[in-house]
Amino acid sequence: MSARRRRPWAALTAVLALLLGALALPTPATADVVHPRQDFLRASTAGLFLHWGLRTAPSHTDCAAWERDVTEGGWNADHWVREARKLHAQYLVLATFHSRLGYARPWPSKIPGSCATRRDFLGELITAAKAQGLKTILYMTDDPQWHDEGGHEWLDSAAYSAHKGRDVDLRTRDGFGEYAYDQFFEVMDRYPDLGGFWIDNDNAYWEQHDLYRKIYERRPAYTLSNNNEDTPIMDMVSNEQKTGMSPSYDYPQAVYTAAPRLIEADFKLPSTGSWWYTGSDPDVDRKLTLGRLITNAGSSVKALMAETPMVNGRFPAKQEAFNSFAADYLDRIGESLHGVEGGGYLHGGLKPGFWNDGAHGVTTVAKKDADRHYLHVLTPPSTSTLKVRDNGYRVSSVTNLRTGEAISYRQSGGTLTLTGLGDWDPYDTVFKVTTAGREGIIPASSYTMSASASASGHGAELTADGDYGTYWDSDRTTPVSLRFDLGKAGRVRYLGINQREDSVSYARSDTEQSARIRDYRVYVSADGEHWGSPVKTGTLPSRRGVAFVDIPATTARHVRLDIVNTHAAASDTTRHKRLRIDEAWLGAAYAGGGGR
Repeated sequence: MSARRRRPWAALTAVLALLLGALALPTPATADVVHPRQDFLRASTAGLFLHWGLRTAPSHTDCAAWERDVTEGGWNADHWVREARKLHAQYLVLATFHSRLGYARPWPSKIPGSCATRRDFLGELITAAKAQGLKTILYMTDDPQWHDEGGHEWLDSAAYSAHKGRDVDLRTRDGFGEYAYDQFFEVMDRYPDLGGFWIDNDNAYWEQHDLYRKIYERRPAYTLSNNNEDTPIMDMVSNEQKTGMSPSYDYPQAVYTAAPRLIEADFKLPSTGSWWYTGSDPDVDRKLTLGRLITNAGSSVKALMAETPMVNGRFPAKQEAFNSFAADYLDRIGESLHGVEGGGYLHGGLKPGFWNDGAHGVTTVAKKDADRHYLHVLTPPSTSTLKVRDNGYRVSSVTNLRTGEAISYRQSGGTLTLTGLGDWDPYDTVFKVTTAGREGIIPASSYTMSASASASGHGAELTADGDYGTYWDSDRTTPVSLRFDLGKAGRVRYLGINQREDSVSYARSDTEQSARIRDYRVYVSADGEHWGSPVKTGTLPSRRGVAFVDIPATTARHVRLDIVNTHAAASDTTRHKRLRIDEAWLGAAYAGGGGR
């Protein structure tokens, strides 16, 4: 992107303006991480992402002609809402004011500068979605660089300059930032029932003019989401089209932001092709798509699924076929995906991830009933047995969610073992697990925590405060020790650890790696001074969710976990030697119980 030459004093003025603007920005409070305006997003499982505009095939360069073809083709907002409901989505994100789709505004705008329709497509969608209990969110781009894509100039700087009474070049980031800034306010004035804005990266003009704070002030119920940037003042960070993990459907492996931050994964349903309709109808990979939806639910990550509506609003045949299939498929396991949180994280639940004999999946736990759990087996074991760490829950029954069939199980050594299994679903076999509370866990109030190193404000005591908004930070020190003092000698059988999920769990690149415990040693002591040899040494795999370190049954007052190193290599300067732990605890005994 080229920039016009500026005089030195003009450049200095611009730099000073940027600095002053940055200083003027209010610092978002920690309380903004969780806010009542986010309630509908937190209660959601999924959204439908709609890229639809002038460059939807067949591409239009004339705004009026595009609108005519949309209307004469039979576009109807209710169709999009119906398709969203088939996917069990609770919100829609409309991406029409998009840099690659012609910067069209699907509403009657009084601000010239790019295509604006006479018909209020946005308003109709908001109304149709609201009638079905869904919300509509509007995508907004920050980017003018595609202003002449395809050999056509999509932005009209002259018209906007006349509107403003001064020259504004929409091809520059500042000029476009001002233009888009005006759109935000027009939309806020027109649509009180809009759910909020989905922003495709920040623009300096918006930040200098405190746009996000002004949105919250003018429309307190709006939410703000940002794509691939974790902007603190916004409600949610989205993670675009992540790949490279194994298994390929396990999308949360690529997430780098820790709950309770609102997190979203946005990905394409067509297996190949663009985010918007280009004239083709590629396949939808059912296992990959359902796996992404379910693994995201298993990490309390919202799944924003992108489909490619045609000019008339209909979807290509293979996408509509998938939607119809998904409606029936998801209906039968809906209770395990809605009204739940991901298991193995801050809401408790059974351990997710890599199980025995090649099995892989996630767990969910009901928000209103901590003793109702679901095991989602996405990749079944090679045997008829499934073993899952029970996280201290005493199991009272296991059934197949679809059939209601009782499943034989046993529970010992911290593991729930299901036996006699077979007839696996090709996408997700779901077991409903009922428990009778947790047992064997030593209350955090009975011990004190300390560490050999801690960053300021992130002391070891925060690993036992029951608050996943706080954490211990080792101050980039390894080896480092985390110590438990029980006050008096007591039985200890295992350590449980929830590391902070603020890094990917696999090496995505040399500079994006996992900040999780690798090699460790565990010591016990009667007096906190004499430790002897470690009672356990080992290596923790780089995986999401709760981790456990079992030790030989022992009686001790002091327990020390030595973290020798972490997974991130030195090439990842941000995460190398970084270690953060949300919560850590001790188990005196494993959860008991038998089974059929």
